[in-house]
Amino acid sequence: MKDYLAKYNQWLANVTDKTLLGELKAMTEHEIEEAFSGELSFGTAGLRGVMSAGTARMNIYTVYRATEGLAQYMNAHNLTSCAITYDSRNNSRLFSEITAATLASHGIKVYITRECMPTPYLSFMVRELGCDTGVNVTASHNPAEYNGYKVYDNLGCQLLDDAANEVTRFIEQVQLFKHPLPQFSDYENKLIQYTSAELENKYIERVLQERLSQDPIDNLKVVYSPLNGAGYRIVPEVLTRVGLRHLDIVQEQATPNGNFPTCPYPNPELPKTLTLAREIATARGADIVIANDPDCDRLGVAVKSGMEFQQLSGNEVGVLLTDYILTRLHEQGKLPAKPVLVKTIVTTIMVDAIAQDYGAEVRDVLTGFKYIGNVIAGLEKLGQVDSYLFGFEESCGYLKGSYVRDKDGVIASLLIAECAAYHKKGGKTLLDRLQQLYSKYGYFFQNTVSYRFEGLEGERVKNQLLRSLRKSPQKKLGASSVTEICDFLTQTEMDLPKADVLRYRSADGSQLIVRPSGTEPLIKCYITVKGNEQDLQSRYTAIKQQTDKLFGNK
Repeated sequence: MKDYLAKYNQWLANVTDKTLLGELKAMTEHEIEEAFSGELSFGTAGLRGVMSAGTARMNIYTVYRATEGLAQYMNAHNLTSCAITYDSRNNSRLFSEITAATLASHGIKVYITRECMPTPYLSFMVRELGCDTGVNVTASHNPAEYNGYKVYDNLGCQLLDDAANEVTRFIEQVQLFKHPLPQFSDYENKLIQYTSAELENKYIERVLQERLSQDPIDNLKVVYSPLNGAGYRIVPEVLTRVGLRHLDIVQEQATPNGNFPTCPYPNPELPKTLTLAREIATARGADIVIANDPDCDRLGVAVKSGMEFQQLSGNEVGVLLTDYILTRLHEQGKLPAKPVLVKTIVTTIMVDAIAQDYGAEVRDVLTGFKYIGNVIAGLEKLGQVDSYLFGFEESCGYLKGSYVRDKDGVIASLLIAECAAYHKKGGKTLLDRLQQLYSKYGYFFQNTVSYRFEGLEGERVKNQLLRSLRKSPQKKLGASSVTEICDFLTQTEMDLPKADVLRYRSADGSQLIVRPSGTEPLIKCYITVKGNEQDLQSRYTAIKQQTDKLFGNK
């Protein structure tokens, strides 16, 4: 019997959940192969997958298996407490309760929120409550059918590679149906305790400490959307407390809803996700649109441009916030002697040019905010944490301050509103300020192009394409000769972990970075061009045509 059929039959004989059992009985053999040919891997970003029956899917049994492995890892290291929260997705509360009950069944103290909360709040919980670990049940900005599970260390940072690999080894030893699933009600208000409103308010107060102006934001009209996610209460609360008087919330997206009825792919990076918010902003005469993803760790921004709203890229928002933070701290005489900015290797190099004017160091890390969190932890160990100013990644993740170790859509929402209000007082929009920065530092254009490879066959094709690219490297980016190729799997010049990433640089200053996504079946290509405003688009298009030929229509 084929291995995937043996696993399927084991599930068919042992699953008691009626919904999953119905899914199992209705599966075709192709669906069985897709769902049972592998395990839902616990990578460096934890679990993430489509919610349905199967070893390669997100469901109560795969969540239990991962948590059972985590509990054994914690017991082996004498770790005794864990904080848990979750986003607004379907089954997130259920998965968090299974996680809590499984940990409690091993004698581990659990602190859990009563409702969905932003991802950065989980990091804050871990740090404030002195927990040894944290778990966040979330699939971030993925489509509605996805869910996920991320594990944090005692610093409130997502597990780094060595710890994640050790947890994986424990998970691989778990016998799934050896014991019945533990019940949340058996441990509720005993080993499992709910967090308090006081802790939530402490988080809000800490976010407010990162303000760069004490003036009320009373000159700005904002439309906000939590995209039916976990930021629905806290972000409006923070914006109201800083004096934002003109705040309209998109009512269709104002409360948690895991079906995301008006935006089934709730990724604030995508212009279509903010369509409804932009329409409302146009009707209300707003200055800016702000949106968070369902777990409220990312930020999307659109700015009024004539009669329409232009969406800013994650890099453009990061550039504006970098400029704003450095400018305001310099004006106030509060810039540290050796300021540090942190960004991922796929994030715009325009930040380096801005930082140089202020004597700030820019540290590059691998993709994943946990690596930014690790830099903050390193500065803290040296007693230099106050030198950390800002960290961001091109995929709309930002953090000012060291109170958490993950990207924070709450502080990002506050800062972009404050930044827009600051420039409005000077008679400029955020787009005006971007143009000033381009005029000073040169025109940079970066875009991320993603190529999707679904299912087992897609995974095979994706891996083959990456192997082929390593075997036969590109010699040009567009019309310009390649001057540097860096393979992050083999490079030794930078003090970075090994990663499945290729970086090309060319004579005209263009850059192409190719990497497989860690959370979706994608190959991502990060294209950067620099030069005159007139020829940026043609140079970008030439490189995109090149990546289309490499990875498109496969």
